[in-house]
This record gives sequence, C-alpha cells and structure tokens, in this order.
Amino acid sequence: MAKIRVGILFGGRSGEHEVSLLSAASVLNAIDKTKYEVVPIGITKDGRWLTAEHAERLLKGEEHAGEGARATQTHLRAGDPEATPGAALLATGESVVVPPEPAHRDRGLAPFQTDANLRRASDRAINVDVIFPVLHGTFGEDGTIQGLLELADIAYVGAGVLGSSAGMDKDIMKSLFRAAGLPIVKHVTVLRSQFEREPKKVQKLVESKVKYPVFVKPANLGSSVGISKAHDRKELGPAIAEAAKFDRKIVIEEGVGGKKNKAREIECAVLGNDDPKASVAGEIVPCKEFYDYDAKYLLEGSEGVIPAKLTKAEMKTVQKLAIAAFQAVDCTGLARVDFLMDPRSRKIFVNEINTMPGFTAISMYPKLWGATGVSYPELIDRLIQLGIERHEDKKRNQYTR
Repeated sequence: MAKIRVGILFGGRSGEHEVSLLSAASVLNAIDKTKYEVVPIGITKDGRWLTAEHAERLLKGEEHAGEGARATQTHLRAGDPEATPGAALLATGESVVVPPEPAHRDRGLAPFQTDANLRRASDRAINVDVIFPVLHGTFGEDGTIQGLLELADIAYVGAGVLGSSAGMDKDIMKSLFRAAGLPIVKHVTVLRSQFEREPKKVQKLVESKVKYPVFVKPANLGSSVGISKAHDRKELGPAIAEAAKFDRKIVIEEGVGGKKNKAREIECAVLGNDDPKASVAGEIVPCKEFYDYDAKYLLEGSEGVIPAKLTKAEMKTVQKLAIAAFQAVDCTGLARVDFLMDPRSRKIFVNEINTMPGFTAISMYPKLWGATGVSYPELIDRLIQLGIERHEDKKRNQYTR
C-alpha cells in the first residue's frame, strides 16, 4: 500500500515564525514514517517558499537558506529539546515543491515568473496528498493559507477558511461566542485610526465600558504578542499604542478577578470535525503577572498543571464550553480553547480559541491529549485523517446546478 504523502508547511511571515519552526520539527520527528512520506515545505520570514532540500536549513535557523545565509538562532524555552537536532532527519532527496519566484520581491502581490526553460510546470506542483500547515498567527492561522489550499483543492489539517479567520480575529470571535450564548468577559473594540485621531475620546469610551485592570490586545495575533495589562489610565494609552503596532483593531478586556485577584488560566484541547471531543482541562500558572510571550517562551518558571485542579462539575463545564466554542466558529480538526476563571466566584469565562496551537511534544495541546490517552504520534495521525476526511466530505458539494 502506497504511503500517504504529507506536506509539513512551516515558518511563515508572522511574529510566531520561530514557534512554528519548533512545532514543525517536533511533528517531523514524531510522525509515523512507515505510514507517511513526509515533504517539508518552509516559508521564510520574507515570504519565500523553500524547496524540500532547503527547508531543512530553515529549521536549523538559517533564515534565507541560500548562499551567504545568516543564521538566526532561536532560544525559545518551549521548544522540544530533541526537535532541532531532529531536523537533520529530514529527507534531502529530490525537491518536490518548487514554488514560483516573485518577479518583484518588494511587493506583496507580484506576477510569478514562468520561464519554461528553467522548470516544467509539473515541477512546480505541490505533489502531496495532504498538507499539515504547522503555521501560527498571521498568514497561517487566519484563513489565508487555507484559502490557497482550497483553491488548489488540496486536503489540509485544521480549520477551514471561516473557522481560521473567525478564530484569529478576537473581535469577531467574541461576537460569535456571544451569539452562541457562551460566557465571555466584558470588552470593547477600538480602531487604531480612532485612537490616533482622538486618544482621549477612546480612553473615555474604554473607561465607560470596562473597569481596571484591563488587558489590551491586537485583535489579530497570537502567542500573546503585543498584549499588555493596564492597571490604570496612565498605562492605558501606551498599552493601546503597543497593540496598535500589530493590528488595526484593538480589543480591551476587563480583567477577571479585579484589582486584588488574578484569574486562573484554564486550557482545554478539542479534536474532531462534525463530532468533536474535548480533552481533560489543564491550568497554566504563569511566572509573570499574566501568560505573555516572554512567560510562554523565554522565561523559566511558568507551570502547566494537568489535569487542572477543578471539581468534576467544573471539568465537565469546561469541556462542554470548549466544544461549544469550537462549533461556534465552525472549527474543524483541532483547537485549544482558553478560559479565565474568577478565583473567588469560580465563574468560568471563554477567553479565546486557537485553531493552530503550539504543537511541540511539550506544548499544552499535545500534553492535554496525552493526559487524556492519546499519544503525540497518534494525535498527528488522527489530525491527518481528519483533514483527509474533511476534504472528501467537501467533494460531495455541488457548485453548479
């Protein structure tokens, strides 16, 4: 029986590029190579797609994977210690992926060079059965790469265009959660242009809707990049300005627990398509005031507690809400749903959904499923099968009368 050809797509232009490299290397190490033929596909920070033979260099930290490449070593605490050396195990045979080179590198949209003397059209094809896009954040988790794969009619792992884009935009996500009747924290959304034009008016608007302390976030970004906690009016303006560097929409959320208490951060993993299942819930105990990028990837001391110290009823509530949040944004494949719990009232709020969470062997999503009885290699296998299943189901659709 022929092996299923799986393209592992990693890297990308987002601020989570390094996290993607760690996730992809870990997947490449753990995937069942007796069942799958693996094709590594790398995307550099400047958006260039790499052939199979050069993708290995990207995983090793060579950003430009070409002559005179400069090394960009990453030191992310959350990286699987066995992941980076394992990149040497990647196949370095015939290049299967040869994306066209943009004619104008300084433009986002550019015509592709199609010199037939250089390569035949067939050499350009992504010759795989399914793509596993281990891409986090912008251009990978926001529906853009999913749209490309839909146009190419290639099966892929994870949420579709709608689920990915809705799950990425915290403003739209919260609107869908509210429409589904899910408990969410008080929040207000403002535009960067509003803040730049009338900062004092925006400040008054925020203070009329939510109480300090507040969390200020770019609407479209992941790994807690650009997020700040503002304890008072003096800190609010700089926090909004920081978030505005990363997106045109800024979401300001009222802090759960108020000024004296810190919210508990609960996480639950979901797996499936039309009939999703939830893992046991876990809890993150950050080494800082909240679980920001530094606490996640650069600093020691943050602790993951699995299973979370919840009552049986609370655990069931979290799992039920996780599945409801998954369905509210029309997600498929996988997602990690994050919750905030008031330590006094023990009220649980759905905070956000991550449609392509960190995926190293020691990331929370695989660890939550490991605690539920699904091993890391088995989890990868199930996700690939779910991606193929979703693609086969979509083939049943008619697009003409």
